[in-house]
Amino acid sequence: MGTHAARRGLVEQDMCYSALVEANYRRYVDRFGATVSLEEFTRQAMADPGKRPKWPKGLRDAAAADPSPRAHALRTAARFWIARDVAATERELAEQRERVAAGRRALSRKPTKKAADDVRIGSNRIARLEAGLADLRRTRPEAADGRIYPGQSAPVMVWQDGRRVVLPMRYQCRPEGKPESWDRRFPGTYNARRESLERTWKGQFGRTHGVVLASAFYEHVQRDGRDVVLEFRPDTGGPMLVACLWSRWTDEEGGDLLSFATITDEPPPEIAAAGHDRCIIPIREEHLDRWLVPGAATPAELFAILDDRERLHFEHREAA
Repeated sequence: MGTHAARRGLVEQDMCYSALVEANYRRYVDRFGATVSLEEFTRQAMADPGKRPKWPKGLRDAAAADPSPRAHALRTAARFWIARDVAATERELAEQRERVAAGRRALSRKPTKKAADDVRIGSNRIARLEAGLADLRRTRPEAADGRIYPGQSAPVMVWQDGRRVVLPMRYQCRPEGKPESWDRRFPGTYNARRESLERTWKGQFGRTHGVVLASAFYEHVQRDGRDVVLEFRPDTGGPMLVACLWSRWTDEEGGDLLSFATITDEPPPEIAAAGHDRCIIPIREEHLDRWLVPGAATPAELFAILDDRERLHFEHREAA
């Protein structure tokens, strides 16, 4: 992509390539009294019978365990995808075990490179598959279950019909009216720079705002001549209300996509010192509804909300 696009704020891959979000949508209900659009979650879960939704484990497990009678269809869909992945992993595990067994039999007769490779590669693959299978079957939540990457979905809280509503949205925003090719041309649009809100994001800024609960974000930095991933986490330990923009994209065939981007700005000193030049914007809870409600604030007032952000101190460490 050219420097002209980068200068216009469309290429924004320099920040928050992944984040640790609250994947259990019930947390928004408990903390903010929000309503969960179970219909939207179910629609996304069942959009393609041959392709699982790109949900982090925490979201899929929350849907599979939702006890609400209204969540029956969503619960069934989530359990279907978990069961399908378990079955596929078990099949591949059986194949790899047979591969290793055959390799060992061959080695006992005559050592060959192929047999040795089958044992080595198959054994490594078995270890990964067994770990993956244990993770699929695990029901005890872990912090990493909410780690999302561009293209995956997360619960996002917005304002609809006079109330706070939680919707499932892809982490990479495709603005309404843009072609599908937008995703390939501008793959960095999971972030929206504060300085480009009135240009690149003028169709969303002041119109479709959201927040996502996040406890950390991750980024590549160069250290001692190597690329490392750092985790940035506020020292408060609590989740942040991260400011977002979102869009509902539709096509002529009735295709429908909900997607969002986190808003980023200049970093605080400790993030800059760690080698990164952007930071997500955690807004104050007292500004929540003025941020969410379309037309509740002027552009100047919206920028003031972003400026009056939570002043957090971020600690960092190399991510696993």
